[in-house]
Amino acid sequence: MVPANFFSWLWDKLNVFATVFLGIFVEAVPYLLLGTLASGLVEVFTDRDQITRWVSKRPVASSITGAMMGMIFPVCECGVVPLTRRLFKKGLPLSAGISFLLAAPVLNPIVLFSTASAFGWADMLFWRFFLSLIIAVTVGLVFSVEKDSNNVLKTVFDSHEHEHSYQDKSMTEKIRQAFLITVDEFFDMGRYLVLGTTLAAGLQTFVSQSTLLAIGSGPILSVLIMLLLAVLLSICSTVDSFVALGFVGTFSFGSILSFLVFGPMVDIKSVMMYTQVFKRRAVFYIVAIPFMMSLLAGLLFNYLGK
Repeated sequence: MVPANFFSWLWDKLNVFATVFLGIFVEAVPYLLLGTLASGLVEVFTDRDQITRWVSKRPVASSITGAMMGMIFPVCECGVVPLTRRLFKKGLPLSAGISFLLAAPVLNPIVLFSTASAFGWADMLFWRFFLSLIIAVTVGLVFSVEKDSNNVLKTVFDSHEHEHSYQDKSMTEKIRQAFLITVDEFFDMGRYLVLGTTLAAGLQTFVSQSTLLAIGSGPILSVLIMLLLAVLLSICSTVDSFVALGFVGTFSFGSILSFLVFGPMVDIKSVMMYTQVFKRRAVFYIVAIPFMMSLLAGLLFNYLGK
C-alpha cells in the first residue's frame, strides 16, 4: 500500500526537478549557442596556417597562450567545449587547447565584471583569476608531454586531414556555412547538455543541500563541501559569483574561492561534454588536477587565516 502523502511528496519533487532543470538549461543554452557560433566562424574564417602562426608549439608558451585566449572569447563552460573541439581540428596544439578549455570560462570579460560586481575589485576577484590561470596552464603543461593525440582526443585531427576551403566563396556563402556548422554543433553538443542538466537537477532535487552545508563548517570539510556543490549545482560561470556571495559569512574565504575556481572548470554538464571530445583517461586528468589544485588552494587560504 502506497502512503497517501507519497504522491504529494513525489509531485513536489517533480516540481523542484522541473524548476531546477529549466533554470540550469535556460541559463546554459545561450552560451552553448554562442560557443557553437564561434565554432562555426572559426571553421569558415580561419585556417591551419593562421593557428600555427598565432600559437607557439613550445609547451610553456603554448599553455600560456591558450589560457590567455580565454580573455578574448566570451564563452562559459558550455560554449567553450565545441569551440575547443573546432580549434583542435584547425591545428591548435593540445596543451593550448586544454589551457583554453579550462581558463576561458573564468578569464573571459563577462565573468570578470560579474565577479567584480559581486565581490568588488578586491582579493576574491584577483585570486579567482590568478588561480584559474595557474591551474589552466598547469594542466596544459601536463598534457604537453603527450605527443600522440590518439591517446587524448576521441577524434584525431591529423595535420594532413582534408580541410574544406572557404576562401573562394562569397561572404554570403561563408556566413551561411558558418550558421550551418553552428546548428550541427549545437544539436551535437546540446544532447549532452540536456543529459548533464538532468543529472544535476536530479542530484539537487534528491540530495539534501542543507545536510551538506551543515557538515561543511570545518577548514577541510568546508572546502570539500563547496567543491562538491560546485559540481552539483552546475551554475554558469557568468552568474556563479552571485550564488557564492550568498555563502559569505557562513563559509570561509578559502572554500568560497575554491567554489569559484573549480566550478567553471568542472561540473556535471561540462564533464558530459568533455567525454565527447576526450578519451576517459584524459577526462579523468582534466577533472582530477583542477580538483586537487582547487582543494589545496582552499586549504591554504583557510589555514593561513585569510
